[in-house]
Amino acid sequence: MKIGIIGCGNISGVYLKNLPAFPNLKVAACADLDLERAVKKADQFGVPKACSVQELLADPEVGIVLNLTIPKAHAEVSLAALGAGKHVYAEKPLAVTPEDGARVLELANRKGLRVGCAPDTFLGAGIQTCRKLIDDGAIGTPVAATAFMMGAGPERWHPDPAFFFEEGAGPLFDMGPYYLSAYIHLLGPIRRVTGSAAVSFPERTVTSAPKYGTVIRVRTPTHIAGVLDFRSGAVGTLITSFDIKGGSDLPRIEIYGSEGTLRVPDPNRFGGPVLLRKPGADEWEEMPLTHDHADNGRGLGLADMVDAISGGTMHRASGELGYHVLEAMHGILEASSTGAHHEMRSDCPNVKPLPACKSPWK
Repeated sequence: MKIGIIGCGNISGVYLKNLPAFPNLKVAACADLDLERAVKKADQFGVPKACSVQELLADPEVGIVLNLTIPKAHAEVSLAALGAGKHVYAEKPLAVTPEDGARVLELANRKGLRVGCAPDTFLGAGIQTCRKLIDDGAIGTPVAATAFMMGAGPERWHPDPAFFFEEGAGPLFDMGPYYLSAYIHLLGPIRRVTGSAAVSFPERTVTSAPKYGTVIRVRTPTHIAGVLDFRSGAVGTLITSFDIKGGSDLPRIEIYGSEGTLRVPDPNRFGGPVLLRKPGADEWEEMPLTHDHADNGRGLGLADMVDAISGGTMHRASGELGYHVLEAMHGILEASSTGAHHEMRSDCPNVKPLPACKSPWK
């Protein structure tokens, strides 16, 4: 399946590096509003064609558009690609608003096309091992969970960080999809959410090159505390923050079961240590990874989607999962504003885990 990439910014490099390793994927073209940037990426990674967005959408060889634009352009570009008869795999979030996300899924369904959505880190060795442990009863019945993304903000390291502080971004929309996708894969769909959110610092000063000293006005909450009730009965919490100036030692994710606790590795990574602690134990036990892709496997979701299209099965990093995550994030912010729970209206399929054996993409 030939891939056309739209958006040649910071995140495109890892995709362009990884995708050639998947035998069912081939990058045929890349495009960007800044054509020079597309040309540089094409030259750097050996992509045969750099072109305008319109040219890429009109290219009959491109079967899937990999949408790597900034969040506020995700829906517009995905709708254009679907309108051109192409499947879409988008970076997270699926869209800035649930309304736009629903439009993307509705058009795809009407045209018989697929939508996939990052992240695909939950397909990596770390979280797949955790899923197998839960399915095998290692911690009994999951009853509760905690998740923490505690950081000081991307203005310290990102070359162009302003978009992180616009509507549709912030720590919840930037990093929340990793945590929520992992949560949903491990615990199932969410029934309702609530939360509180704040803008702790109305302005941020960039300390990275090349925009050192630029002042950014913050337009989205930068510290968000959410509570999630899963349909399974488990209760989870999620804190995402760009406001933790002194650092934190809190775990990324822990799942608490009737017969033990599972410490899940960083959901922004594909691997990492998986730790199990049984009742009465004084120490954590590191569990062997049962799956492949412990290194950076970005592109797994796209490879799985192409296989699913060929085989007529459901892909795992689906648009429906992306939409469920999007609604949950908006629901947390809505609950902060209204003081009431948000009852989830969307659903998503229970995603089958990958088999605990050698990956079909290696």
